[in-house]
Amino acid sequence: MSLKKIRADELQVGMYVVMPTSWQAHPFLKNKFRLTSRSQIDRIIEAGLDEVLVDMDRGAAPASKPPDPPPGPRDAAGEKPAKPPRKPKESGDEKPDLVTDTLREAIRDRKLPAEDKSRIVRDNAMTMMNGLLSKPTAKNIRAAREVITEIVELILTDDATTTYLTKITHHDFYTYTHSVNVGLLGIAMAKILFRGSNGHNMHELGIGFFLHDLGKVQIDQTIINKPGRLTEEEMAVMRRHPVLGYQLLYEAQQMTDECKTIVLQHHERCNGTGYPKELRGDEIHLYGKICSLADVYDALTSDRPYRSKMDPFSALILMKKEMIHHFQKDLYEKFVLMLS
Repeated sequence: MSLKKIRADELQVGMYVVMPTSWQAHPFLKNKFRLTSRSQIDRIIEAGLDEVLVDMDRGAAPASKPPDPPPGPRDAAGEKPAKPPRKPKESGDEKPDLVTDTLREAIRDRKLPAEDKSRIVRDNAMTMMNGLLSKPTAKNIRAAREVITEIVELILTDDATTTYLTKITHHDFYTYTHSVNVGLLGIAMAKILFRGSNGHNMHELGIGFFLHDLGKVQIDQTIINKPGRLTEEEMAVMRRHPVLGYQLLYEAQQMTDECKTIVLQHHERCNGTGYPKELRGDEIHLYGKICSLADVYDALTSDRPYRSKMDPFSALILMKKEMIHHFQKDLYEKFVLMLS
């Protein structure tokens, strides 16, 4: 480990920082992590840390000041010629429509009340996910990852907003609405389970939770929205969506171990009745188990084509009485405590 002390206002995205205090004394979940957004740097400065350590072996090195350019040519009158007009951006450089400035501004606004912030973040996150699922290109997947990273950072560092985010629900069961609900619940649960641990990439976990149902974009919508029980043939098609989601992320070169685990395992059940691999117990990763809980809970508390939504208490009771063998029991109990 090659550590260098630098000023907080000189930090750059991509650096691997080592906080100079215990994790209780700063607003981050871990003491060592890679900077993935400007908002993390802002929070370090706001925490009153003038200097931090940077691991030179694990992240981007501090940028050196570029040398002054040589003097340019002058015209006959001794004046420098005017600069040529700036080349206009190509369409490929433009920010995708699914990324809204309103969302990023709300995340970074420290004065915005937690309740208002949570509503703006949730509503705009749904707009983002709707756009992504309507057009799941590699470019849009990358753009969504950037914004999800900032939402995760907000959840990890702002307990008040997190509380509202896990309580406000949209009960219509569109795939994009469900994706946001599960994303928020999943990362809030991971925050509780992994606080103080350096062994989990929380940003990639959040991306996995938000994108867990990405494969449904390749399933016939008449099957997804069917107002009744699926036939065996239709269920076989539906069971393909975890693998289809994996393939989409792989082709977009956005597949991390966390995303792979969550996307492929969010429908596995501890008693072996899930899919696509019918895994049991410890064969299912903890990340998959977290997403499974959030996925089932949100499905029960949302309106479906074939039944009305349940209130949160009734949904949790049903999960305990009729589905507890699907879940890891102690994890279910912690999930209930988070929502209470």
